[in-house]
Amino acid sequence: MLIDTMDDIVKQAMAKWPNVPHCYGWLGLDARGGWRMRDEAAQQGGLPGDRLDNQKLVGFINRNYLHDDRGNWYFQNGPQRVYVNLEVAPFIARTDPQQGLLLQTEQALTDVERVCLSDAGAVLFVAGDVVAQLDDRDVAQVLDKFELAGAPASDEAVMAWLEGGDGDLTLPWNGARLVVERVVGADVPQRFGFNRIPAP
Repeated sequence: MLIDTMDDIVKQAMAKWPNVPHCYGWLGLDARGGWRMRDEAAQQGGLPGDRLDNQKLVGFINRNYLHDDRGNWYFQNGPQRVYVNLEVAPFIARTDPQQGLLLQTEQALTDVERVCLSDAGAVLFVAGDVVAQLDDRDVAQVLDKFELAGAPASDEAVMAWLEGGDGDLTLPWNGARLVVERVVGADVPQRFGFNRIPAP
């Protein structure tokens, strides 16, 4: 699903300096898709850090955002891996009138394979190695599309289903009908193979 968009200058730096130590704790991704710079004070205080608004820097991070084989997500900054603390998931999606879903990296999320609803009401979309939680500001819009037994599902019906009710909850999406899976929010990282707080 992810397109290899790593900058050539980054690839060249990796080849030139292959053994630069990795960086942990300094970069975060919040639940609304904002990249956060976490200085020492933010790290010590358990704070999210300052949101990055410089579009060139954000674009650079977006193009060089990858994961390792242990489920850790990182930004390849030249020869150095800057591991990312995830507030909720490796990707945050928002609805887009033209593309359906757009990730915080500005890539369209196509070919959704699975949709999940957590016990806290979070909606997650899965496509290949992409696990994206929907921006909470767009959840109501997607919940309005849910169907139960082929009919529009009311908020009450969705909550009853989430609490163990019967029947298939589905989401009509891009010409397909996706069966919604129940998930426990705390179990999401292990279930989908990613680490929220990477460590050496």
